[in-house]
Amino acid sequence: MVLLVVATWEVCATRQAATSVPDDVAWDAAARTVRAAFRPGDLIVFAPAWNDPVGRLHLGDLISIGDAARMDAAKYGRIWELAIRDAHAPEVDGLVASFARDEGGIAVRRYDRSPAVVLADLRDRVAGTRLEGNRSKGPVVELAEVGFAPHRCILVVPTPNEPVSITFPGVPLGRELVGYAGIADVFTRRDDRVPGRLQVAIDDVVIADTHLGVDDGWVRFAAPTTPGTGDVTIVVSADASNRQICFAAETRR
Repeated sequence: MVLLVVATWEVCATRQAATSVPDDVAWDAAARTVRAAFRPGDLIVFAPAWNDPVGRLHLGDLISIGDAARMDAAKYGRIWELAIRDAHAPEVDGLVASFARDEGGIAVRRYDRSPAVVLADLRDRVAGTRLEGNRSKGPVVELAEVGFAPHRCILVVPTPNEPVSITFPGVPLGRELVGYAGIADVFTRRDDRVPGRLQVAIDDVVIADTHLGVDDGWVRFAAPTTPGTGDVTIVVSADASNRQICFAAETRR
């Protein structure tokens, strides 16, 4: 009797799960809603994260490589979220939707807010850096896989047990430095579990020290800064060979 009840429940649950997924008609309607009010510079996100390929099939032409490989969503003043099953994207945590509509089980929401003002992006200043330490690659700006997601970041492969120091001179500073870092390349993460490390200093004062585990993904670091200019130094290190450390950082007003 118990087996019969369990089997019946599984059949019903499977049927419900299949029918709860919006179809192409719903996605086409949701896409039309977004396109009707989309502005250049808007960001589009999908929730849950595994729904991303379906969403891109219908709205991918509005998502640039820069948007897909963004450091984070702070610089976007308008974010469109298309979600199913009551999910929310992490990019809209703490925000209140200014527009919401249901399109056949797809919640289409728009969030409006004041975007972060970026004073300097370290990815744009690699050419003028000063380097110390041995490395097999970098620093070079690449589109890399970190945490199973694309990120445009500065890639460095330090020699094992020899930190690499990258100094960005005369960087405009606001009230905060925000960055992210992680270990690129799923295959080297799988084959070698040794973590990496990233430190940040401004005018030789360490303001952030971040451990980078192989399962940590895209790790955020941030620290307050004093408005003006300063030399920003990033130090990356790892005990493993071919540890591909990728990072991005911005100074913000």
